[in-house]
Amino acid sequence: MSRSLHFSVLLVVFLCIASLDVEAQICEPSGTIKGTKPPKECSKRNLSTCCVEGQVYSTYDCSPPVTSHTTAQLTLRTFGNHPCQCDGLYRSDDLLIVALSTGWFEDYDRCLRKITISANGKNVAAEVLDECDSSKGCDKDHAYQPPCANNVVGASSAVWKALGVSRDKWGGGLNSLEISKIDHRDDQNLTHPRIEYSIEIL
Repeated sequence: MSRSLHFSVLLVVFLCIASLDVEAQICEPSGTIKGTKPPKECSKRNLSTCCVEGQVYSTYDCSPPVTSHTTAQLTLRTFGNHPCQCDGLYRSDDLLIVALSTGWFEDYDRCLRKITISANGKNVAAEVLDECDSSKGCDKDHAYQPPCANNVVGASSAVWKALGVSRDKWGGGLNSLEISKIDHRDDQNLTHPRIEYSIEIL
């Protein structure tokens, strides 16, 4: 085998291994929480669920790495009953806003960034204002609800309406997303590059 051919073979093998290594970077659970009996005030509004006594829930400090094949869940979220983590303000569900799972929220680094969600031929730009906590749950601070999944985009009712989804399907009818692109844009006013997701609902 010639030296150039040997190098080419090694390069191909290296690229294959690197590709497998990227695919292997999955988000594993960081722990578990055992559900306790929730009080009567636990709300099931907007398809929310209350923790079930004795049930074990996985917690996550991460979210799946974003690639062209990353999938996510679009859920219906209420923002008016608690202050948003990004700015401490109460926001109306009539605004185009979203919450992200803990890993994608990135410890406030994604605050006030835009996410573009596409469906039914419509594009909706929503602002990230809150975290959907994947690391904790089943307590008073989390309304006695289970930890969020690690791949959630929690959208206000305004987002669902703007996407043209019929009201009876909000939060349940279109719950599979594919993150198809990330644009990194320099912004002198930001410590980190501006990141925008282009998300297509399957």
